[in-house]
Amino acid sequence: MKKKQYNKELKDLEFELAKLQETVQRKGLKVAIIFEGRDASGKGGAIKTIMRRMNARVWRIVALPKPSDREQTQWYFERYVAHLPAGGEIVLFDRSWYNRAVVEPVMGFCTEEQHEVFMREVPLFERMLIDSGLTLIKFWIHVSAEEQEKRFQDRACDPRKRWKLSPIDLKARDRWIEFTRQRDKMFALTHTDEAPWLVVDGNDKEKARLNIIRAVLDRVPYEHNAEAFEPVVLPPRPRLEDSDYDEPALEELNLVRDYYPD
Repeated sequence: MKKKQYNKELKDLEFELAKLQETVQRKGLKVAIIFEGRDASGKGGAIKTIMRRMNARVWRIVALPKPSDREQTQWYFERYVAHLPAGGEIVLFDRSWYNRAVVEPVMGFCTEEQHEVFMREVPLFERMLIDSGLTLIKFWIHVSAEEQEKRFQDRACDPRKRWKLSPIDLKARDRWIEFTRQRDKMFALTHTDEAPWLVVDGNDKEKARLNIIRAVLDRVPYEHNAEAFEPVVLPPRPRLEDSDYDEPALEELNLVRDYYPD
């Protein structure tokens, strides 16, 4: 897809996201969107694209670190429950409770028994969320081994992206088949009519982002045509010259140096 076409499509979708945002806020809807996938599949990029022009008071990003010692003693879902949306909110999970479905068993961060218990409980947990009125959308962003390696090499060579390349990423790179087997098991046991997995081809990042946004718009009921979306007519702006305030010149303030003079 050419850059010009991508920008046009994205702009159109952002108008629709704004309508969705307004509807969610006004009607008090609750929406949780899960982004899962291998390292470098494009989860963070997709989330940033969605958030680019959205209201951070309506949309929240949740990207939890490794559990604390205290959290490890809790019910597994407990720390995620604390971040679920209230009415009028949309939460984007950059990885989620599904860490226990794929990452943890492959990396040895949970026992086999813990993994099996999770796989039995997660459909019940998600059914409870949906029954409570929450709209749950689950994305798995697919990336090929060749494309992932290309992105890893890019991260390794670019200081701006080096922080994205963690030791766990490198371990996971060597365990591609194990990850694939656990992913397939996750799909088989947690893909339900109420909370299906939506698989996105992530090899083309820009197309993946557009497809993800369209999929969200297809699954969250929102009002396409309402008075709230009509242009706002602003009243005349008060004239500064009509006030008795004498504004100081910028040069009289603690002005940041102009690093880019003409």
